[in-house]
Amino acid sequence: MRATSRLTGAAKKTVERLLVSAGTACLAYHDKIMRNLPCKVLQVDEVWSFTRCKQANVPEHLKGAKEIGDTWTWIGLDPQSKLVASYHVGKREYADAYTFIHDLASRLANRVQLTSDGHTPYLQAVEDAFGAEIDYSMLIKLYGKPIGDETRYSPPVCIGARKRRIIGQPDTDLVSTSHVERQNLTVRMSARRFTRLTNAFSKKLENHKHQVSLHFMHYNFCRIHQSLRVTPAMEAGISDHVWTLEELADLIP
Repeated sequence: MRATSRLTGAAKKTVERLLVSAGTACLAYHDKIMRNLPCKVLQVDEVWSFTRCKQANVPEHLKGAKEIGDTWTWIGLDPQSKLVASYHVGKREYADAYTFIHDLASRLANRVQLTSDGHTPYLQAVEDAFGAEIDYSMLIKLYGKPIGDETRYSPPVCIGARKRRIIGQPDTDLVSTSHVERQNLTVRMSARRFTRLTNAFSKKLENHKHQVSLHFMHYNFCRIHQSLRVTPAMEAGISDHVWTLEELADLIP
């Protein structure tokens, strides 16, 4: 926000108020338009960030607070249209999995095949939201131990993966989380607050949520996907043109 303030000459408080207005408008539009989606395959995952300070640095008197420390953005992606159908910002706990999966289920028009990683809260959340009306698998990745201190900020080496059928009859050829994991990279490259090892992290959870809403609105409606040559919203049939930034700004009341 400081960079935006310097570039535009607007006060930082003005930029912050605009972020709140834009984020609120984008969330409301997403909630309205993302209904009866024709998705057939979905992948879900969570991308990590932190708010105010890292979890290890949370002051003793604030431990357990939902507004600071580790912050996870849950993402539901259609790998065919690349549409982000649903997202949720919170912790990586069952309550958040429940909220996210139920929101995702409420936006679908038909039965889908769903793949998640091996995060345990998905099991109960998916069953509660869909019952038996879904084809659901987990892709459980197996990791080796990192070697040496130079890999401190790198993930462990993936040495294999196991596909586990949970509900229904999922097509094993479609059991994958590759597209939603690539979406995690898109988030990190496009949203400054997700950049690692910088001072760009969110100071307030509320502002973090608004920024996430603004990012996914731009991703779905304004950004032409390199392989599709159209926006994800156009590919999914919920928009007939590439949105301009002016159109996005017009959502603000």
